[in-house]
Amino acid sequence: MRPPIRTPFPFSKLRPAAAAAAPRLPKDDDENFLATLNDVARCSQNWSIALESPSISTRLSPRHIECFILQNLHHSRLALRFFNFLGLHKNFRHSTASFCLLVHSLVQSKLYWPATSLLQTLLQREENPGFVFQIFFDSYKRSDFCSAYGFDLLVQSYVQSRRVLDSVVVVKLMKECGLLPEVRTMSAVLNGLIRVRRFEMVLPLFDEMLVNSRLVADVYIYAAVIRSLCELKDYDRAKEMVSCIEKNEGCKLNVVIYNVLIHGLCKGGRAWEAVEIKNSLGFKGMRADVVTYCTLVLGLCRVDEFGFARDLVNEMVECGIVPSEEALSSVVDGIRRKGEFGNAYDLIHKVEKLGGMPNLYVCNAMIHSLCKDENFQKAELLFMKMVKKGLIINEVSYNIMINSFCKRGKLDKAITVLGKMLSAGIKPTVYTYNMLISGQCKLGKLNAAETLFLEMSEKGLSPTVVTYTSLIGGYCKQKEMDKAFQLYHEMTGKGISPNIHTYTALIYGLCQANMMAEACNMLNKMSEMNVAPNEVTYNVLIEGNCKVGNVARAFELFDEMSKKGLAPDTFTYRPLISGLCSTGRLSEAKEFMDGLQKEHHKLDELCYSALLHGYCKGGRLTDALSACDEMRERGLNMDLICYAIIIQGILEQKDSTLLIRILKEIHDRGLRPDNYIYTSIIDKYGKTGNLALAMAHWDLMVSEGFGPNVVTYTVMINSLCKEGFVRKAEVLLKEMFISGIIPNEITHGCFLDHLTGEGNMEEAIRLHRAMLRGSLASTVTYNMLIRGFCKLGQIQEASEILVEMSNNGISPDCISYSTIVYEYCRRGNLQGALSLWESMLNKDIKPDAVAYNLLVHSCCAAGEFNKAFEFHHNMVKRGLKLTRATHAYLTQQACVQGQGSSLLSRLQSPTNGDFLHS
Repeated sequence: MRPPIRTPFPFSKLRPAAAAAAPRLPKDDDENFLATLNDVARCSQNWSIALESPSISTRLSPRHIECFILQNLHHSRLALRFFNFLGLHKNFRHSTASFCLLVHSLVQSKLYWPATSLLQTLLQREENPGFVFQIFFDSYKRSDFCSAYGFDLLVQSYVQSRRVLDSVVVVKLMKECGLLPEVRTMSAVLNGLIRVRRFEMVLPLFDEMLVNSRLVADVYIYAAVIRSLCELKDYDRAKEMVSCIEKNEGCKLNVVIYNVLIHGLCKGGRAWEAVEIKNSLGFKGMRADVVTYCTLVLGLCRVDEFGFARDLVNEMVECGIVPSEEALSSVVDGIRRKGEFGNAYDLIHKVEKLGGMPNLYVCNAMIHSLCKDENFQKAELLFMKMVKKGLIINEVSYNIMINSFCKRGKLDKAITVLGKMLSAGIKPTVYTYNMLISGQCKLGKLNAAETLFLEMSEKGLSPTVVTYTSLIGGYCKQKEMDKAFQLYHEMTGKGISPNIHTYTALIYGLCQANMMAEACNMLNKMSEMNVAPNEVTYNVLIEGNCKVGNVARAFELFDEMSKKGLAPDTFTYRPLISGLCSTGRLSEAKEFMDGLQKEHHKLDELCYSALLHGYCKGGRLTDALSACDEMRERGLNMDLICYAIIIQGILEQKDSTLLIRILKEIHDRGLRPDNYIYTSIIDKYGKTGNLALAMAHWDLMVSEGFGPNVVTYTVMINSLCKEGFVRKAEVLLKEMFISGIIPNEITHGCFLDHLTGEGNMEEAIRLHRAMLRGSLASTVTYNMLIRGFCKLGQIQEASEILVEMSNNGISPDCISYSTIVYEYCRRGNLQGALSLWESMLNKDIKPDAVAYNLLVHSCCAAGEFNKAFEFHHNMVKRGLKLTRATHAYLTQQACVQGQGSSLLSRLQSPTNGDFLHS
């Protein structure tokens, strides 16, 4: 409930502002002018034409708009439309007072969304918050508005605009003026301060605004204060705050407050204090939840108390609470690293019964440790559990076991594991064979190694330098130098010759395949062969390492080439800058560039384009624009690639004014935006429903001499169809044919999607037949037809489309089937749905969670509970989850039918993490 407003006392601490002062009383001619404005706003004449009249355009000022708004306080929608028209179409700059008056007017009319939007526009002016508040407050007083909720919207807008510190200024000024923000507004400000990590400001603001105030803090405000105190490591005051809340009958306590305190203590390494708080919850009438337990488990693992963390996990299991993957993985891995492999495995086994499982990384590490401990039976059992729980078993899991056997010289068992790998349908990689060949060579079994080598070739795997080195090393150990050199000549005969160009090409190929270990081995081989790498070799390696995210190794190579007297160039710098940006290290990328500039190394547009891309991708448009200014200062000209990157960033920020400025700048520099740039702009505006701006840029593109291509036409047609302007879309389609541009399947799909959505299946089928003749039909377009028929209840026609789809060699997917299954279920024809479901499974199409939830719900509705639970069991096996609604319905129907005790025992009690969000 919004707080009542106290009579404001004099606003003595703020200086009067001319912009906020009340407008002078209008003279007679001003009264006539305002009357004319009101007539224009209310008449049916086109506003643009009416406002072009010299009698209006030469006199209209912000003061007149303020008076207009005051005269139309009870017609706020009209005032808003007129206000927006002037700003958007006449480039009229409204006064801050006009914004404030209109916001208050909209709030009185309970038009909160437009009021918020207006405030967001006002805040883009970057005016001083004190100045804005003064005018906002004066505007509030000028017409005795009855609601002060506009002040809350102002504060919330500052928070949403990431100007939290400005929001603090406003709430303090509100209090000085006798206005109190709502509790949720204060909560937004406090949590905003936390997001920007200004924890030191939270408690003082809480004391100032809520202590001895009519505002009653809720649990979220208290949680924010406690979290801030914990972040400041003031744990004693955090505990005192919790004690005060416990004594405060006005705030309803729940476990959330304690979880925040527990998290803070654990983060600060005071896990034992957190455990004590958890143990005291029972005395307070509360129970620890999954968040409480998982937070404690992670906190204990952080201080290496893995034994106690394990005890907590056991306690969770006894309470039927499934630990999160992160918590379970942390404690299992901690116990494993301490060498307690048996205890770690037992914990996995215990939690697995409730449906929990560590992540793939920890499971693979456990398999490795168990193999290293020669506990192969448990390693294989763990592997089977991984399969059962739906973990994606990759070649790494097999390779860990194979590697362990090879290192111990147990090659027969390694070959057995390889056989299981092949039986599971997982193709062995070069790395797998390299381990086996290396193992055989170490034992001197070179015949077996040769057999594996030949097998690699038969499977289409190309031997690498590691493979050859292993074999050559094996033959050298056996002193069979002829065979060693035979392999060497075979290697060189395949193009792996010891010269700079060949090595550089091989390194490049390996880098492109992300085989960086092999690429580094090649570099070492070059040194052994006295073949000195050059700048290109290092550039390839540096780019390859950056591509896979190994920026640290890339900088090692950069230092190494400098020490060898090789001169890095822009082809060296650019991948390093891109690598830092792609891993989120934008500040380091900028520092690296600044360091190069200080050392007088030349950077070009390519280097800056990498930085610009990183900034824009990270949402840091302001930094990107600053980098553009820096380019100009250093004598570098922005090219179209740089501008295209900047424009994409502007489009993401939805800053139309800045976009126009950048386009003008491009023209002023004698450049012309190309087709790619204009298509990006048209697509962005079209997707947001702003067809006017999309078409305006379309016309601008054409006027610049750039004809739209198939992509440009398609994005425009899609936007028109989505907004219902199909006739205009058809005109564009005809224009495509006239221009000699052939529409593709996506272009036609835009029309097909519209027709099926409107239920015009006759036209949709006609279009579909034409697409078939042009080989443009796809699974997506067929699904549109199926959806259209089902929407009209024509299930037979939908089924025929499904058959036709397969007959035409186009594979149906889960959506194809589940759409028809849904229609069967909606009609109550469960048998029809089940029959189609079996058909889908027979075609090896995997149902998704949505399809499963649909069928479980329908089975319950039909009283087929055993069938419903059977589907639920299959879902669990595949790692899929019920929605909350389906779970609740399943439970309710079982109870209604009197089968709750027998059936619900088969349904595990889920926690929050077990639900699919519907």
